[in-house]
Amino acid sequence: MTLLARIAPPLPLVGSRRAGRLVERNVMSYRRNWIVLLSGFFEPVFYLFGIGYGLGSLIPSVVGPEGREISYGLFVAPALLASSAMNGAIYDSTFNVFFKLRYAKTYDAVLATPLGVGDVAVGEVTWALIRGTLYSMGFVAVMAVFGLVASPWAVLTLPAAMLIGFAFAAVGMAATTFMRQWTDFDYITMVTLPLFLFSATFYPITAYPEPLRIVVQLTPLYHGVDLLRSLTIGAVGPGILVHVAYLAAMGLIGLAVVARRLNRLLLK
Repeated sequence: MTLLARIAPPLPLVGSRRAGRLVERNVMSYRRNWIVLLSGFFEPVFYLFGIGYGLGSLIPSVVGPEGREISYGLFVAPALLASSAMNGAIYDSTFNVFFKLRYAKTYDAVLATPLGVGDVAVGEVTWALIRGTLYSMGFVAVMAVFGLVASPWAVLTLPAAMLIGFAFAAVGMAATTFMRQWTDFDYITMVTLPLFLFSATFYPITAYPEPLRIVVQLTPLYHGVDLLRSLTIGAVGPGILVHVAYLAAMGLIGLAVVARRLNRLLLK
């Protein structure tokens, strides 16, 4: 409990309504760089066309949640949506935050205003979540156009993708507060790339041997992938609540760590 108290701050540190001012500042800074926001949308779409349809033409069907036989395109699309939400949130909560924190000293200026460290934490995580949501909205539209939706439950895929973005944005920003130089971002890639490749993204979880399967099922992106895949095909059961609880807890813990770390770094 003592260790937890050192890492996680008291609740009052975690932001107020003033955090929206920081989000507004980020929106204004992207007014002339909107093309950067679009760039992250195309990567999962290219994967969908190249793998979902290219490789999918050679694979008649795969086993999805609850043992359902589904097309390979329908299997891959929700996983790429989860990856898109993760990547969009991670980019803004790591690279951009590190530059503002260590070089631009943006937050030192922000704290000269009525905003506090909790507002900075909530504001930056919210902005990263907005960016991940924009990618998710575009990808959901592509899925609908190409008929990669098999259930009315799919209307919940966007809120679920937002939850994934929140979880990864908070943890990504928490990790960034411990980084000291740009080379430390190799660790981010070292974590996100295996998550992308091995979270049952391109093949069923049953393809793994039993010990490795348990490890995969404990990873955060797997919970996001299985949540979105279940909603997309309508395999909805009590198990999705486990995914929701896992991702929500991950985001809240990450946000608490961010507030604590920023308090130590900016108010020392």
